[in-house]
Amino acid sequence: MSPCCGLIISCSRKPVPLKSILVDVQVRGFVADVSATLKYKNSEENAVEAVFVFPMDNDSAVYNFEMMVEGKKIIAEIQEKKEAHKTYDEAISQGQQAFLLEEDESAGDVFSCSVGNLLPGQEADVTLCYVRELPVEADGAVRFVLPAVLNPRYTPEDQDPSVTIDIPRVPIGKIPYTLSLDAHFTYSYGISKIESNCEITPIQYTNDDKTSAKVSLAEGYKFERDLELLTYYAEVNKPSVTLEAGLSEAKAGSLLAEPVVMLNFYPTFPVISEQSNCGEFIFVVDRSGSMDCPMNSEENSPMRIQSAKETLILLLKSLPLGSYFNIYGFGSSFESFFPESMEYTQVSMDEAVKKVSEMEANLGGTEILQPLQKIYKTAGRPGQPRQLFVFTDGEVGNTKQVISEVQKNAANHRCFTFGIGEGASTALIKGMAQAGNGTAEFITGKERMQGKVLQALKRSLQPTVKDISLQWTLPPGLEATLLSRTPNVIFQGQRCIVYAQITGKVEDASDGNVCLEYKFNEETFKNTLPFSLIFSDVKRSTIHRLAAKALISNLENGLESDSDEVKKSILETSIQSGVISTLTAYVAVNKETKQAVDGPPVRLDIPTPFLMSRCSYPAARMAACAYAAPHQEMMMAEVYSYDLSPKSFPSAPLGDVIQEKQVTPSEEVIPPLKPETPPLFRLISLQNADGSWNTSSELASVLGISEEFMETCPQKSIDASVWVTVLAVIWLHASSSEQRDEWELLEGKALSWVKSKAGSSLGELVKAGNELLKSSVEPKVFGL
Repeated sequence: MSPCCGLIISCSRKPVPLKSILVDVQVRGFVADVSATLKYKNSEENAVEAVFVFPMDNDSAVYNFEMMVEGKKIIAEIQEKKEAHKTYDEAISQGQQAFLLEEDESAGDVFSCSVGNLLPGQEADVTLCYVRELPVEADGAVRFVLPAVLNPRYTPEDQDPSVTIDIPRVPIGKIPYTLSLDAHFTYSYGISKIESNCEITPIQYTNDDKTSAKVSLAEGYKFERDLELLTYYAEVNKPSVTLEAGLSEAKAGSLLAEPVVMLNFYPTFPVISEQSNCGEFIFVVDRSGSMDCPMNSEENSPMRIQSAKETLILLLKSLPLGSYFNIYGFGSSFESFFPESMEYTQVSMDEAVKKVSEMEANLGGTEILQPLQKIYKTAGRPGQPRQLFVFTDGEVGNTKQVISEVQKNAANHRCFTFGIGEGASTALIKGMAQAGNGTAEFITGKERMQGKVLQALKRSLQPTVKDISLQWTLPPGLEATLLSRTPNVIFQGQRCIVYAQITGKVEDASDGNVCLEYKFNEETFKNTLPFSLIFSDVKRSTIHRLAAKALISNLENGLESDSDEVKKSILETSIQSGVISTLTAYVAVNKETKQAVDGPPVRLDIPTPFLMSRCSYPAARMAACAYAAPHQEMMMAEVYSYDLSPKSFPSAPLGDVIQEKQVTPSEEVIPPLKPETPPLFRLISLQNADGSWNTSSELASVLGISEEFMETCPQKSIDASVWVTVLAVIWLHASSSEQRDEWELLEGKALSWVKSKAGSSLGELVKAGNELLKSSVEPKVFGL
């Protein structure tokens, strides 16, 4: 079929040369070492070039690339990227077999693997290895994710198209290759349990003290979501120091030649019950067409835009009186609710809630740079620290430009980011948060966005940690040189990781320590980590690779990243450590190819899953309709791609410019059912800006009582709104305690308001409220 309205549908009878992906994961504490083997077989009559573009977490340090062909192992060499391309192209043109692995220049979370001149009937195993730090979730889970979903990245008009745009797509469940995964876990303090968003085998402990365990991915994985493993350790928040000796065969003076230390701090400071009542809160919401897709592949999953809207309303209800706020929506164009940030009052809150309820994902493509530039050019409010909250599904192609813009303005704000749905760009979401001294969260599967967002709001309301420094105490003759930057932001309960190189002569049985020092609320805190200078034997140089990745990332994301001096440092660090960068690539040539290829090979792009079949915007619906009736005679599923250039995403609703394909009733895509509004959200929607509630039939319905009982206050001298606010707080604790992280801030406002109004009658009101709602909420909830 010819291109139609930005959508290309093509059919192929050619079998895909990639047959399976085998992944081995070794998790040691908070570090994962991953080996992924791609197994190829050319079933064509001609030589082929197989190109596989795939996602990878932005923090991954790829350090090895090798292949096995006809019983021969070929180890790839890391080279400057232009040189690697030249090596690869020359080998292909000469009929030799060649392999290339590179990171996409626009984003560090997209890689491509090219297998050139794979002969007819020939098999090849291509293996890449990488290491990465593992984050700790709010509930203590250590989270490993194997990215599998790669959404096409929208590219603004002035940028080169993203490599993700041309990838062929197939429906969920019709990926023509398989994935298997074995994961092994080791933690010296014990492993409690392992959970996953996919079906896995039961946990199997491999020793008696439960410090070692393994699981495997069950058969039938459909590539409909990123694969997530959550491991729960005993004493997960214990600070630690890991030392790793240098490689004796490494070049003297190089990063791999000297010992490296990895420091894991868990800074703590007093929890401040009183939140700040100031701040300028700017919420930036993605309203591109892809936000009208479901949060996950489950039936009746909420749309991303709907979840974002509910979260915005919750945020608006939780803001403190005295603060300022504004909301921006962006797509191919952008718009703001107010010309400038407004003071948070009942009037401005009501107006904003009304506008939020009317928001749609109808602004076309994903151009986040322009609204950011507008925000940064707008002067902030004196005495109101600016806090930026960004919500997006992360499908942008100018990632580095966006991160650079945030970093240029880092001194004037903090940036908290939220990646919505499967396949959100880790490079964009993490990069913006790191550049803006905030935190990044990803909402996938059945996770609720609200809890993670409110946690970030709580952090933004806490006093800023200041004067952060590292103080080393080492034996004479030793010196520590930082490879990662000193932490410039600290949040309660969050881990801080620091890498440093130890130079000088290490004496036997020497000890040292390092102290993380900082100020909170004008009080100085010290977290000291003692350690023995006994370096572990080097097997895979895991800590060195992670340190090299940290150093490369800092250089690549720095304000001087385009300078020749910085590029030289990136190139040297990458080649010395073997950790891939935007300036380098791995390349290998099989110089003993038994049969030289005559003429250029046929290029075959490996397809990835198409997850937008339930999106409600026309381009995606059209694609969904096109594959609703499968063609059984195909050797492989239909392949889809679609144009993500700016011309395909006007600011006007997409329905004005895209003509949908006419389908028969049997092919019609039925939109998902709109879920009933949960009682908690109904209750929150009724709260006033000052924290109180008014009597209403809707509130009575949520509380499960009649309007007569609700309006009959036990204390005649007390206003009815005080009585119903007490009832609302009791209901929150009695009926929604499991979602307390979502309503804790707005409850704080309610309690402050009701205490100022109820006076000595509060105890009697609480008692009467418990009797009416048949609950037993403790009076201490109200400070009694």
